[in-house]
Amino acid sequence: MPQEMSLTEVEAVARTAHAGQTDKAGRPYAEHLAAVAEGVRARGGEDDLVAAAWLHDAVEDGALSEEWLAGAALAQRTKDVVRAVTKREGEDPEAYARRILATPGARLVKAADLAHNADPDRLAVLDEHTARRLTHKYARMRGLLGLTPDD
Repeated sequence: MPQEMSLTEVEAVARTAHAGQTDKAGRPYAEHLAAVAEGVRARGGEDDLVAAAWLHDAVEDGALSEEWLAGAALAQRTKDVVRAVTKREGEDPEAYARRILATPGARLVKAADLAHNADPDRLAVLDEHTARRLTHKYARMRGLLGLTPDD
């Protein structure tokens, strides 16, 4: 089995895969990935979960394929968490939350993702309707995952 990718290598793959993408506020998407990775680290996440944070949107956004993920030199937990937090077309929020809760480490990565997505400074640059819609969406998912404001 090949040696696992280092966090530096995972970060580079994620930054390259999402190059040119921006978030809803028009910021480079890699800023979001870096914030989620740092959020995972700050919440006590180990390197395999920090790697999952860097890759958490890659398959969902089509930046990397499931085939790439399956063959990547990554810890199995990293792959499992990336798959768990990847929303599936037509999937209801309850099923999504159940998969996250059933996958060790996925709740921590999703907590960091939601915390950054719901950052008031990020939401403040969006139009009022979008900010309100997203605030409700993120709060609902936090509730389904049993996350408190401190998570």
